[in-house]
Amino acid sequence: MAPGLIEYRPSVDLPGSDKSLHHSTTQSLRHVETKKHVEYQPGRTVVEPHDFYEHESLRPSFPRVHWDPLTEVPYHDNGIHGDSRFSNLLSSATDVFDYNPKIGTEIHGVNLGSLTDAQKNDLARLTAVRGVVFFRNQTDLDIDAQRALGAYFGKLHKHATTAVPLQVGLEDVHPPSYTCLKLLTGPPRGGGGDTLWASQYAAYDLLSAPMQKYLEGLSALHSAKMQADGSRALGRPVRRDPIVTKHPLIRTHPVTGWKSLFFNPGFVTAIAGIPVAESNAIISYLNEIISTTQETHVRFQWQKNDVAFWDNRICNHSASYGFAPHRRHAVRVACHAERPVFDPAGKSQEEELNSRDGLPNVNKDGARQSNYND
Repeated sequence: MAPGLIEYRPSVDLPGSDKSLHHSTTQSLRHVETKKHVEYQPGRTVVEPHDFYEHESLRPSFPRVHWDPLTEVPYHDNGIHGDSRFSNLLSSATDVFDYNPKIGTEIHGVNLGSLTDAQKNDLARLTAVRGVVFFRNQTDLDIDAQRALGAYFGKLHKHATTAVPLQVGLEDVHPPSYTCLKLLTGPPRGGGGDTLWASQYAAYDLLSAPMQKYLEGLSALHSAKMQADGSRALGRPVRRDPIVTKHPLIRTHPVTGWKSLFFNPGFVTAIAGIPVAESNAIISYLNEIISTTQETHVRFQWQKNDVAFWDNRICNHSASYGFAPHRRHAVRVACHAERPVFDPAGKSQEEELNSRDGLPNVNKDGARQSNYND
């Protein structure tokens, strides 16, 4: 288990007798050395009190209201206007690094609360490329600035089942396209509550060429019924009637032109137009690809005021639990996006980047080690 409780208790070492002979008492006291005594108890972390909680108005609620069905809205991805080297976004950065080759980038020195439009376009483009981008300690990004940032990329989404803040008028705070999640308070380091993401670009690239070709001709049924049933089982409202939609199993991203799997285990109930046994086998296989291929995953350990900005079109994400007795409170905004489409002229992320960097394509025939732990 990760290190938990770390507390410091100061202790004082008085000067040795030899040293004291050559200095006055006053001088000796100036040279008192303070050592930090580290205490550690495996699996235990200090619980932060919340008797006077500064984000009380943003605490979760489940209002019993009903909303009309969603309708398709025009959408233009501002990431198309982003600089391919992200020079605007990185102009104030002090550090930037990837978590692994497939997904996840962290940037330091950038204030999300004061981005220019050019920087926002770069952020969208970088997110479309890397899947999820992390920013630490974003104290200037309050809820109004967070909503304004989300609204720059499209119409904000109102979720049918998840919690919304107690404060009226924030029903669009809680994911379909670019999504921004900020942690207001959470477990300390080692206290649990991490979030994990998986790249659907990388999931597509894992597949053999014949499997890619086969899945490119299929569509999946996405149902909101499981989520709605789960909400009702907890006694919570469903604010919009669940529907079933049909989308291509492989989609092409409008900014990068890369192909990705478009499959979420929590929503896909069937593959359309094929026998049930075949559909079930494909769903089981894709579930395994997404959940067990570590090379496609990134895991983020949150700290207070950290922000994750990700693209729901090309990422799956999941919170991790086991953080009791700590409070974990975050706010999220997301915007609507385009209807998923498949473009046969789309490219493979892995093949394009390998070509750019002069790397060989990954072996997939089982004859030798590949780039994945398969």
